[in-house]
Amino acid sequence: MAQSIPLDVQCAHRAPARAESARRMGLVLGLMVVVTIGEAVGGWFAHSLALLADAGHMVADVAALGLAVFVARVAQRPATPERTFGLLRLEILAALINGAVLLVIAAGIGIEAWRRLQTPAQVHGELLLGVALAGLVANATGVWILHHGHEHSLNQRAAYLHVLGDLLGSLAAVLAGVIILVTGWYPADPILSFGIGLLILGGAWRLTRESVEILLEAAPGHIPLSDVHDRLISIPGVASVHDLHVWTLTSGVVAMSGHLVVRNPGDNQRILEAAQERLGGLGVHHVTVQMEREETCE
Repeated sequence: MAQSIPLDVQCAHRAPARAESARRMGLVLGLMVVVTIGEAVGGWFAHSLALLADAGHMVADVAALGLAVFVARVAQRPATPERTFGLLRLEILAALINGAVLLVIAAGIGIEAWRRLQTPAQVHGELLLGVALAGLVANATGVWILHHGHEHSLNQRAAYLHVLGDLLGSLAAVLAGVIILVTGWYPADPILSFGIGLLILGGAWRLTRESVEILLEAAPGHIPLSDVHDRLISIPGVASVHDLHVWTLTSGVVAMSGHLVVRNPGDNQRILEAAQERLGGLGVHHVTVQMEREETCE
C-alpha cells in the first residue's frame, strides 16, 4: 500500500513565492544592465582598466541574472505526463551554472589583481570615484531587493550572490578611488580586488556544492536521515523501516519515500497520517510510504 500527498498540492503554497522571486530578479536585471552600460562608458572615458574590468565582470552577471529570471519563470509551468515534477529542477541547474560562473569570475579577479600588482595602471581617480559611487548605490539597491527570500530559493540566492559580488566590487572601486586621490598609490585597486575575489569564491563554492548535492539527490543537510527513521519507527504499530530515502526536488521542496512494515493492515491509514504529521514537523511535506506486512526488499 503506497500513498503520498500530490506534489502539486504540496507545491501550491510555493507558487506565489516563486512568482515574487522572479519579479524581484527581473527588477534587478534591468538595474544591472543600466549599471553595466554606465561603467563601460565611464571606464572608456576615464581610461580606467578597473572600471572596464568591472563592467566585463558585470556582463557575466547580467547574463547569469537573465538565466535566473528565465528559469524562475519557466519553472512555474505545471507538471505534464512526460515531466511529472514539472520543470522545478531547472532552478537547481541554473544555480549550478551560476555558481560555476562565480568560481571562474573569482579566479579571474585574482589573476587580474596579481597582474595589476606587477604593473599598476594609472587611472583618473575623480571619474573612477564618481562612477564607482553610482554603481555602489545601484548594486546596494539590487542586494536589498534580492535579500528578501534568497535563503528559500537556490536560484535567487545565486542571483543574490552575483549582485553582492558586484556591490563588493563597487565598494572596492570606491575605496581604491579614494586612496588613489588622496595618496596616489595605484596598487590599492588590485589589493582590494583580490580580497573581494576571495569573498566571492567562498559563496560560490557553497552554492556550487549545494547545487551538486541536490542534483545527486543527497539527503538535505538540515534533515538527518536518522531523524526521519526515528520519527517513523516510533509510530505505534510500525515494526520496522527500510528502503528509506530523503531528497530535495528544488529549493523548499523536500521529498521522502520509504517502506514501513505494519503487521496489522487495519492500522495503515492511522500510521500514514501520523507519518505525514511527524515528517511535516521536520520540513518533509511530500511523503510517499509503502505499507507491507513483511519486508518485500532489502
